[in-house]
Amino acid sequence: MSMFQPQPWAEAVLAGLSREFPAVTGHMSTGPGDCDVTPSRLHPAFWGCLDWHSAVHMMWSGLVLAAHPGVDESTKVQLQRVISGRLSAENIAVEADYLRRHPGFERPYGWAWLFQLAAQCTTTAATAPLAARLEPLLDTVEASLVDWLPRLSYPVRYGLHTNTAFGLALITDSARELGRPDVLEEVTRCARRWFLADRNYPVGWEPSGTDFLSGGLCEALLMKRVLTKPEFGEWLLEFLPGLGLAGDPLLNVPAARDRTDGTLVHLFGLMLSRAWMLGELAPAVEPERRERIYACIPRLIGAAEAEIVEGDFMSTHWLVTFALKAHQSAARET
Repeated sequence: MSMFQPQPWAEAVLAGLSREFPAVTGHMSTGPGDCDVTPSRLHPAFWGCLDWHSAVHMMWSGLVLAAHPGVDESTKVQLQRVISGRLSAENIAVEADYLRRHPGFERPYGWAWLFQLAAQCTTTAATAPLAARLEPLLDTVEASLVDWLPRLSYPVRYGLHTNTAFGLALITDSARELGRPDVLEEVTRCARRWFLADRNYPVGWEPSGTDFLSGGLCEALLMKRVLTKPEFGEWLLEFLPGLGLAGDPLLNVPAARDRTDGTLVHLFGLMLSRAWMLGELAPAVEPERRERIYACIPRLIGAAEAEIVEGDFMSTHWLVTFALKAHQSAARET
């Protein structure tokens, strides 16, 4: 797609990973001696890009872009050097220890991107050693995940980081690639328990003012991964009966009116995540609906395009990842 700009996006990843402040740590202090929240001290692997989860998924973006022919060799070398240095065995040991002591930290959004990062590391011989280094941290997260899911009575459905379906959809993709069957089994069991009976999702209630995810599309994304193709086709038509019809609110471009507010810029992310998820779901609907969905995707992406590398840091520290996912989704279906 015309908006795909691998070189500027790669440069944005490098800029974000090298910028320690401003920072949001999400650290829960256990006492007066536990109040140093310097990002590079707390999280020597995953600092920069404002917060832990963004550092994780921008590293995923960096690895994807480092393998792309549209990125120059100097930038590729820089990306590989920065990411390899951050993902040292020593740094990962610190991160694993932190997550053992704070088992709810970044649950489930940061966990999902960690799984995505680890899976991406397995795609080339050059990055395979990084996947091996991440194993102790993944083991820690897997233990917390399979402990937490059975205790979660209800899923979180709104369009922010704690959305349960979004995190589990990404984890499912990566767990298959990483050979973690216990994760897949538990995610599938919980997804069916929470979502299988859902019907007539209220699309007109979206979006909320700070959403960067569609609750309805996230749920559909997860169910596509845990149901058979025939099951999913039937379920989707009952869950989102108006998907792709004229007037479907999910095809609209959200209105974002502040380029600097850290939560209001979420709506630029919503444009990209809608494009990404709609692209994945379009093949499951009839041709007329599918074409209407495909027609809306360039509008959604185009409305956020200027913010990906030229926007405020509140956008540039994370939007590359969602732009990449939107591009990958569109490329698969063209």
